[in-house]
Amino acid sequence: MAHYAFMDNENNVVVQVITGVDENETQTDENGNTVGGSTEAWEQFYQNQIWNAGRYCKRTSYNAATNGYRGKYAALGDIWNGTEFVTPPTDNQDDDEQEN
Repeated sequence: MAHYAFMDNENNVVVQVITGVDENETQTDENGNTVGGSTEAWEQFYQNQIWNAGRYCKRTSYNAATNGYRGKYAALGDIWNGTEFVTPPTDNQDDDEQEN
């Protein structure tokens, strides 16, 4: 079982996380085409779905804490920085940084 995070196109904020198909699996779509087979192929597949409403998609992993895959498991409100998912700073973190 694989998980995929969807980010808005404006701020790179995670707005949805779904359970999807494992990246190594393939399936046949309604037109008889084979889809999947890699992380990138499934990301593209989910990104192109009509229900996705133009958001972009990246694979995320519950095991990120141990294997470092894309930083962490994506949660709603996290930010995709182009390499990994990060927790946005809180107001308290901003205040602490300004004091130092």
